[in-house]
Amino acid sequence: MIINRSNIGEIISKLNLKPDKDFGQNFLIDFNISSRIVEALNIEENDKILEIGPGLGSLTHFLSQKLSFCDAVDIDPRMINFLSNIYKDSKNLLFINSDIRKVDIFSYTKIIGNLPYNITTDLVTLLLLNGTSCKKMVLMCQAEAFSRFISVSGGDYGAVSVLVHLLGSSKKLFVVKPGSFYPSPKCDSIVFEINLRESFDRQECLETYLLAKQLFLNRRKTILNNLSAFIKDKTMAAEVCSELGISPMSRPEQITPTQYHDIYKTLRVNGTIK
Repeated sequence: MIINRSNIGEIISKLNLKPDKDFGQNFLIDFNISSRIVEALNIEENDKILEIGPGLGSLTHFLSQKLSFCDAVDIDPRMINFLSNIYKDSKNLLFINSDIRKVDIFSYTKIIGNLPYNITTDLVTLLLLNGTSCKKMVLMCQAEAFSRFISVSGGDYGAVSVLVHLLGSSKKLFVVKPGSFYPSPKCDSIVFEINLRESFDRQECLETYLLAKQLFLNRRKTILNNLSAFIKDKTMAAEVCSELGISPMSRPEQITPTQYHDIYKTLRVNGTIK
């Protein structure tokens, strides 16, 4: 069932449905945008797809036309009941009423969804850390949250940016205007992709992310002071900075993802961290 501007009012009225702000429910009603998002995932027959927050099924309609299997997870039972009825004859769709943060996602090869604003960063982090079989993600979030995933410097740069760049590469695909949703949000949304590297040491990337997360806790302090506090040895911290050619006066947002990885590897080699 295509969700569009013509039928959204009728559906909302029939279901006596009021979009829930706590669930970040802004339903995509531009079917051309929905189609573009699904096509961007480059679905192959053997893929196992995870759709996050299908809502009324804007993306689900186009996913149902693919040959691959898709699990759609939504925290709102009203959405799951509606979709289960609409797609009761679809053999490649399974609808799951759950908080996505409680779902085991290790087996999905591709992930798609419109992310709730209030948990966007935490959710992307969870997907990256636990989607161990995932090759590609196509996600949509509010524009102001997007820069957290691609920035490698400045105020929006943080540990999740480090994680994204260590595990793969991210790319902005296109902007979605507020008028493409019901109800309309107050800002633009961004559709972006994350392509995961085929070979990497996931555990090493995880530990680098955890290191970066600690060093970003005090963004106004120098990397020397933050690293000193982390390893409890200022002399060793200064030696690490010198060995890696990092200015000890740099702030956390001035250290690149590669340099964070180098700091982790150096600390591991010299036995400072296990």
